[in-house]
Amino acid sequence: MPLTPEQQAEIEAARASGQTTLRATVAGMEAHLYRAHPVLDHGFVRVVDYMGDDGAICQAARVSYGKGTRQVSSDAGLIRYLMRHWHSTPFEMCEIKLHVKLPVFVARQWIRHRTANVNEYSARYSILDREFYIPAPDALAAQSSVNNQGRGRALEGDEAARVLDILKTDSSRAYDHYRDMLSTEGQSGLARELARMNLPANIYTQWYWKIDLHNLFHFLRLRADPHAQYEIRVYAEAICQIVRDWVPAAYAAFEDYRMGGVQLSARAVACLRRMLNGENVSQESSGMSAGEWREFQTVIRPETE
Repeated sequence: MPLTPEQQAEIEAARASGQTTLRATVAGMEAHLYRAHPVLDHGFVRVVDYMGDDGAICQAARVSYGKGTRQVSSDAGLIRYLMRHWHSTPFEMCEIKLHVKLPVFVARQWIRHRTANVNEYSARYSILDREFYIPAPDALAAQSSVNNQGRGRALEGDEAARVLDILKTDSSRAYDHYRDMLSTEGQSGLARELARMNLPANIYTQWYWKIDLHNLFHFLRLRADPHAQYEIRVYAEAICQIVRDWVPAAYAAFEDYRMGGVQLSARAVACLRRMLNGENVSQESSGMSAGEWREFQTVIRPETE
């Protein structure tokens, strides 16, 4: 269960106590505010606060570029121009603060995005709950034979059952030992900051994560990509749904130019021009490495993927 009854009651109370404000608000985000969106088996993402909207992006750009932007006929057009030409600072005018509950191994991957402000639940002061991420059977997969960072075929039958049993057994045993080591009434146990080192990486942690829209888009471009690890990708996809309701014009431009677009090297552009002129270009004559050529082919001939 992602939320305890106490947490749910707190959220409902916060949503019920509406406040009047003079600042810009977005109806789509007001609907998301405080609510927890379930992710994985025990995780969630919820909006704690936000600042700015599509208008704030345009306002910042027009201050910065002055008369040069007056020829843009609409805010959406201006936002598309900014995204197309990689102007980043106007998007930094929008910020969002999220409360995220996630497995520790996902958090360690997530924290590599060092452009956010983070405050994590501390197991030095508090005792972690007995909640572990146990993959659904269809999320169990063998190591990929061609990608050292990816998954291959799905595990099935007895093989999948054996792995799930190991995950559940090891998680429960490690947590039991963790609690046994902690200080209890009438006994002198191990300090919490030391006992936590025995916990598995699939135990859940929580944090508040605040980031501006420019850096959030960078996070989403990498982590919502189909090639990203499943466990972090489902969090990114949940955040995408929130951002779409927050800054619809900016998100549409992001989808078009970043998520749905491609970036080609000068060598790849030269090859594409040769192909358009009717030349039969091979990997050997392209000047690309085998890996570059394979990636280039998936762009111009996606059916070869």
